[in-house]
Amino acid sequence: MLDAALHALTLILDPLRLGIMLGGVLLGLALGVVPGLGGIVGLALLIPFTYHLDGYTAFALLLGMAAVTTVSDFIPAVLFGVPGTVGAAATVLDGHPLAKQGHARRAFGAGYASSLAGGIFGALLLALAIPVLRLIVLYIGSAELLAMCVFGLSMVATLSGKAPMKGLAVASFGLMLSLIGSDPQTGTLRWTFGTLYLWDHLPIVPVTLGIFALPELADMAIERTGIARAGPQPGVRASTQWDGVMDAMRHWWLILRCSGLGALLGAVPGIGSAVIDWMAYGHAIRTEKNPENFGKGDIRGVIASESSNNAKEGGHLIPTVAFGMPAGASMALLLSAFIMHGFTPGPEMLTKHLDVTYTIIWTLTISHIMGAVICLSSSSVFSRLATVRVGILIPLVVAIVYLGAFNASQSWGDLCSLVLFGGIGWIMKRLNWPRPPLILGLVLGSIFERYYFISHEIYGMGLFARPVVIVILLAALWVVLGPTIKGLRKTLRARSQATSRGATPSFRLRLRGFDWQIVFTLVMTALVIAAMTVARDWTFAARLMPMTCACAALVFCGIVLIEQLFTREVMTHEKEASLSLDASAPIGELAMAGVGAHFSEPRGNVDTQPNAIAKTNAGANASAGFGAHGDPSMHDNLASTLDTRTIYMRGVRFFAWIAAALGAAAVIGLLPALLIFMLLVARFEFGERWCTSAVLSIAMTVALYLVFGRIFATPWPQSLIGDWWPVLRQLGGIV
Repeated sequence: MLDAALHALTLILDPLRLGIMLGGVLLGLALGVVPGLGGIVGLALLIPFTYHLDGYTAFALLLGMAAVTTVSDFIPAVLFGVPGTVGAAATVLDGHPLAKQGHARRAFGAGYASSLAGGIFGALLLALAIPVLRLIVLYIGSAELLAMCVFGLSMVATLSGKAPMKGLAVASFGLMLSLIGSDPQTGTLRWTFGTLYLWDHLPIVPVTLGIFALPELADMAIERTGIARAGPQPGVRASTQWDGVMDAMRHWWLILRCSGLGALLGAVPGIGSAVIDWMAYGHAIRTEKNPENFGKGDIRGVIASESSNNAKEGGHLIPTVAFGMPAGASMALLLSAFIMHGFTPGPEMLTKHLDVTYTIIWTLTISHIMGAVICLSSSSVFSRLATVRVGILIPLVVAIVYLGAFNASQSWGDLCSLVLFGGIGWIMKRLNWPRPPLILGLVLGSIFERYYFISHEIYGMGLFARPVVIVILLAALWVVLGPTIKGLRKTLRARSQATSRGATPSFRLRLRGFDWQIVFTLVMTALVIAAMTVARDWTFAARLMPMTCACAALVFCGIVLIEQLFTREVMTHEKEASLSLDASAPIGELAMAGVGAHFSEPRGNVDTQPNAIAKTNAGANASAGFGAHGDPSMHDNLASTLDTRTIYMRGVRFFAWIAAALGAAAVIGLLPALLIFMLLVARFEFGERWCTSAVLSIAMTVALYLVFGRIFATPWPQSLIGDWWPVLRQLGGIV
C-alpha cells in the first residue's frame, strides 16, 4: 500500500497534471461563489473534456474542481447571507452576522482554515477507512438509514433554540413540502394542483435561496447601509483573517469532531450535502459551552459547518470508489467518469487499481490546499465587498440569485418559488419563526419516506428492534428531550430557592393581545387542514406519509397557538405586589418571569402610549429575537435607527421590486428584465447616479450572458415578446 501511495504521489506531482488540477480548482472556486451552481454543474461541464485524457489527469481535473466548490461557497454565505451551495446554508447563520459586525476577514480566516482541515481529514479517512469500513457500510441497511433520518429531524429541537415547538411545526411543514409531486410508490400526484412543475418535487435550490438569501438582502435594503454595519470599537484593533486562523487552531477539537461527523455521514448514501452541515452545527450547539451565542456571530458556528462541509467530500467517495454506490448526484456523475475511463468501482479499486484510488486521495488533499491558499490570499479583496454601498451591491446580487435559482430546473417555476419563499422567509424572520427546520424537513422528507417504505416492506415492525436502530433512536430521543429536562430542572431549582427564602411562588395565566404571530400560526394551521382535506382521497400508500406529517404539523401548530395566546407568569407574592404598583412593568417583567421559550417574548404593541408605539414595537421585537440559535435577529440593528412603519414599508417595497422583475421577465425575457431591474433599483431606490447605475447594470448583464448563456448554455426562459415576434428569439435566444 505504501508503494502504491508513493507511486500515486509521483503521478499527481507531474507538472502538467498539477496545472490541469489548478485549472479545475479555479473553476470550482468560481462555481462555488455563484449561488445555485456547484459540483454537479461543474462535473457535467468538464466530463466531455476528459475524453482524450488519461485517467489520472482526468480525475485531477474533475476532483480538483469538485473538491473546492465547498470552499468558495463560503464567500457569498458570509458577505450576503446567500449560500453558494445548499451545503453552506448553515454557515450563513454565524458567518453573515460576523460580516455585519465588521469581522468578515476573521470569518474568512476561520472558514478557510476549517475547510482545509476538514478536507484533509476527509481525504485521510478515505485513505485509511476503505478496507476497514467495507463490512460496516455494507451492514447499514434501509432501517439504519431511516433511523439516521429520524436523528437528523431531531436536530430541529437544537436548531430551534428556545422555540422547539415552532421548530417542530416548521419542520413538519417542510416535510409536507418535500412530499409535493409524484408519489414514488403509486404514482399519485400529491398537492401538484395541475402544475407540471411540481410533478418532480419542489427543487431545493430556489427554496433555499428564497428562505435565506432574499430576507438578508431585504435587511440591507431596509437599513440602506453596507454589509458591515458595525465597525471596530475605538482603540480596538480590527480583526484579520489570521485571527480567524488562530480561532480555528484554538477550536481544533471542534474541527476534529465535526470533520469526523461530516466524513462519516458523507459515507452513507442518501445523507446529502444539505443535511450534513446542519447536523454538525446542531452537534456544536449541543456540545459547546455558552451555546446561546450561536446565530449571533459566533465563530464556532462557522468552524463547525465549514469543517463538516468539506470533510464530507472524502466520505462521499468511500461508497462510490469501494462499492460503486454513489452517495449523491455529483458522485453519480463521477461514477460515469470512472466507467468511461475503464475503471470499475468496487473491489478492483482496492486491489488492481489501488494506485488510482491513492491518486484520488492525493488529488483531494492537494486541491484543498490549493483552494485554501488561493482563498486566503484573496480574502482581503472579498472582505472589502462588505463596505461597498448597498445601492451597488443589492441589484447585482439579486440578479445572480435570480439566475442561480433558475438554474435549478430551468423552469419558470424556479423563479416563482424564489419570490414566494423569499417573502415567506422574510415574514418568518420578522415574526420570530426559525427557518433552518424548514430546509431540513424539505431535504429529509423524500429520503425519510423512501427508507420507511423499504424498511417496512422488508422488516415490518421488526425494523425498530435492530440494535443500531435502537441506539440511533435513543440518541434522537435524548436530543429532543434533553433541553426540556434541563429546563425543568432549572425551574424546579428556582422554585426550591424561592421556597427556601420564604417566598411562595404562584402561577398565573394571562391572555395576551392579538398580534401577527398569532395570525401567522393560524395561516399555517389553515394550510395544513386544507392539505389534509386534499390528501384524504388518495390511496393509503400515497397518503400515509403526508397525513402523518400533516397531523404532526397540526399538533405542533396547536401547541404554539396556545403558547402565543397565553402568557404564564411565575412570580413570588412580593414580586406580584410590586408589579401591581406599576402598570408598565409587565412588559419588561414578563420576559424575565416567563417559563418556557415562547412565554418570554415581550410584545411591543402592549404599550398604549401613542408616542412610544413605534419605538416600543421595534425595541420589543429586537429583544424578542427569533427564538433560535440558527436564525439571528435582524432587528438588533434595524430597531435602533428605524421605526416599525419604515421597516415594513421598505421591506414591502423591496419585494415589490423583486416581483416586478419577475413580471417583466415574463414579458420581455429574464436577462433584459434583470438589466432594467438593476438600473432602476440602483437609481430610484438607492439614489445612485445614472452613469454608475448604467455602467454596472450593463457590465453585469454582459457577464451573466457570457457565464450562463455561453459557458453553461443555459436555455433562457421564453417570454411573451418572443412569442409575439419569433425573430427576436433567434437573436441570441434570450427572449
